[in-house]
Amino acid sequence: MGKKDKTEIKVDEENREKKQYKKKKEREELEIPKGIDPWKPLELKREDVGKRVLYDESSFATLFPKYREKYLQEIWKLVENVLHEHGIECKLDLIEGSMTVTTTKKCWDPVAILKARDLIKLLSRSVPFEHAQKVLNDDYNCDIIKIGGFVRNKERFVKRRQRLVGPDGSTLKAIELLTKCYVLVQGNTVSSIGPWNGLVQVRKIVEDCLKNIHPIYNIKELMIKRELEKDETLKNENWERYLPQFKKTNQNKKKKVQRKKKDRDAAPFAPPQLPRKEDLAMESGEYFASEEKKRRKIQADREAKHAESEQKRKDERQKSQIAPAEKDRSTTTTTTTTNTTSNIQDTLSNIKNNLKNNKRKEAPANNADDFVLKKNKK
Repeated sequence: MGKKDKTEIKVDEENREKKQYKKKKEREELEIPKGIDPWKPLELKREDVGKRVLYDESSFATLFPKYREKYLQEIWKLVENVLHEHGIECKLDLIEGSMTVTTTKKCWDPVAILKARDLIKLLSRSVPFEHAQKVLNDDYNCDIIKIGGFVRNKERFVKRRQRLVGPDGSTLKAIELLTKCYVLVQGNTVSSIGPWNGLVQVRKIVEDCLKNIHPIYNIKELMIKRELEKDETLKNENWERYLPQFKKTNQNKKKKVQRKKKDRDAAPFAPPQLPRKEDLAMESGEYFASEEKKRRKIQADREAKHAESEQKRKDERQKSQIAPAEKDRSTTTTTTTTNTTSNIQDTLSNIKNNLKNNKRKEAPANNADDFVLKKNKK
């Protein structure tokens, strides 16, 4: 029995080797011709599918914010028309603030319901319908990145989110061109639509940006990779030597604690210990006094403080009633009298001078003949 078992095992091994050899030969014969991408998804058409594909109804629903209500009402007919082609029904509930998509008997693509779910998600995240409807194509997918939990500080979060957009949206435009994706930053989410490779790159850039890595570093890396892809000789090589390696230059902002230098002139021993309350009470004799005496002393101190504060308040009230001190006018009167006397003397001297210089001229005496009319001589 042992010899037979060994011979059977040998035969089985030989048969297996022959089968493996045949398989390898078959593989060589079935090689994929050049210029054909085996991973490219094939388009599914209505003609390729049977009459009935789905035997059960499936539905998805999403909520939307109130500020999107007006826009969704305007474009809802367009959404219904697009989804009707795939055999999907959609409803807009303005009371609950929700959108629902459900499959019907006419639905011939089983993946269409998942695409419709992504469409309503994007519409709720403020993505325009023109871009959101691209998700229904087989080549496009979507990714909604939640960025609210990366940073706790609100001001820091707003600054880092603004870095993604850049000045006048230049950074966001560069990301879109390099990744071939549509990117929208809205609130606590970043929505992106495009091919799978681009969506992975967008997610990496967004997450790094909120971890305090500027998006310009990732953009530089993508630009270099884009140039390297054009060179066919570098397709099978490692690109790490060509890519830039940025080092962190963040300095520790903690202030160094400066140790106080010991003063050489200071006393070598510690200062004497301050006395306790009990020691001071013993020195004054209060410690040995009865409780009644202590209570009376506390009362007397309190009354003295009260009287002192009362007197201060009284003095402040009487300040407004006290008349101001009168000024000494003796000096002012003497100066004014001297000034007045000097002014009078000056005026008198001026008058005398004027009288001497401007004497009145004596007028000639008038005769009676001057007042009589003289007759004309014939």
